[in-house]
Amino acid sequence: MAVDYTVIVVYLAGMLAMGWWGMRRAKSKSEFLVAGRRLGPAMYSGTMAAIVLGGASTIGGVGLGYQYGLSGAWMVFTIGLGLLALSVFFSARIARLKVYTVSEMLDLRYGGRAGVISGVVMWAYTLMLAVTSTIAYATIFDVLFDMNRTVAIVLGGSIVVAYSTLGGMWSITLTDMVQFVVKTIGVLLLLLPIAVVKAGGFSEMKAKLPTEYFDPLGIGGETIFTYVLIYTFGMLIGQDIWQRVFTARSDRTAKWGGTVAGTYCLAYALAGAVIGTAAKVLYPKLGSPDDAFATIVKDELPVGVRGLVLAAALAAVMSTSSGALIACATVANNDIWSRLRGAVRRGEGGEAAHDEVSGNRAFILLMGVAVIGTAIALNNVVEALTVAYNLLVAGLLVPILGGLLWKRGTVQGALASVIVGGLAVIGLMAGYGILANEPVYLGLSASLVAYVAVSLATKPTDAAVLATWRERLAGRTPELASEPVPAHQ
Repeated sequence: MAVDYTVIVVYLAGMLAMGWWGMRRAKSKSEFLVAGRRLGPAMYSGTMAAIVLGGASTIGGVGLGYQYGLSGAWMVFTIGLGLLALSVFFSARIARLKVYTVSEMLDLRYGGRAGVISGVVMWAYTLMLAVTSTIAYATIFDVLFDMNRTVAIVLGGSIVVAYSTLGGMWSITLTDMVQFVVKTIGVLLLLLPIAVVKAGGFSEMKAKLPTEYFDPLGIGGETIFTYVLIYTFGMLIGQDIWQRVFTARSDRTAKWGGTVAGTYCLAYALAGAVIGTAAKVLYPKLGSPDDAFATIVKDELPVGVRGLVLAAALAAVMSTSSGALIACATVANNDIWSRLRGAVRRGEGGEAAHDEVSGNRAFILLMGVAVIGTAIALNNVVEALTVAYNLLVAGLLVPILGGLLWKRGTVQGALASVIVGGLAVIGLMAGYGILANEPVYLGLSASLVAYVAVSLATKPTDAAVLATWRERLAGRTPELASEPVPAHQ
């Protein structure tokens, strides 16, 4: 394993070095949080694909292929569909808004009073997303070094926190590009063909496995529908995804670069399912489907290649973890803390100047420590991820898409939608169980009803607010100040 260890150590050292290099470029809030809004098509596509294809998409995607065959691709496939929908229909408009967070978009659209509540929901989602990614380090480092779970989480988490804190989005962008290349080589170009050959080719796989393993809908229609609802729609509204859209240097880059990344995700989904299906032929009685990735890598790949593929798995986890971490810190600082601090200082009659880069850097460090601590205390990754996406979709999908598509939506309707949808999904998860489908179905329905009913029952959004909103969508006004948009009376 010495060669494999060397590959991993060099990779990790490279991540830290890029964090240090990124620190030299992140001199302003825009540079630190959204890479100066300067990414071109190639870098934008690579980093967008890197953030959405994390440990769940790699290790979990192979596990679903092991359990269900080719239809196990649906989870990652719906992520790709969501990214395609975001890129084709919404990303150009989102990029032109020149904001930093989803809550700033809601303030701009509705008139300045939706930010803190929506920020709390988005913060909870990004925190749980970062936690679930951080927990995955335990699996990878256990395969690599037979390492204690807590030590593995602290080691992997600390590396991500270090390079993210140093250079913000510039460091994350540079590391994500490396991670994208490593994932492409390790999973698509090496593990996929080797796994198929080791399993005897597709004809041997079909001969040894039940026919349902090759049924595109074998995983079940209800499961596919739930994946679409949670992951496809989740891609449309997540702060971690929007923050990458904000890095595009033009709306054209956001649209076409995202389309390329979404198409790449579809190929990655199929690759994971095929690898898992091959693992089922080679190891028909594994204790857990999620062991399929580590087992086939450990037992079937040659020295050196094994290290590169494990680095690919580590890259998948790190890209999602760092993206969720900076999103969590951005929301905590800009949508919650800055607004509360601003309200207090306005009450005291003044506003003190502060270093925005240092403030955001401090929040990444603080949120990173919180993420590592929560990951150590938490065991069930699937439940944590389900809670995160249920809250996101039930609480924020309707007011965000409603704001983009329906001019009659009001701030009262948006707030009612966030509160009713969020509380409903929490209560329903307590009643039906966290992993049940009903909470997100019913919570989203309650959110939609509240949004439409309250919007129609309240005064339409001020014409001046909508005029400013249309100007921003057209890209004709300067970017938002750090303070929330004032409410129009």
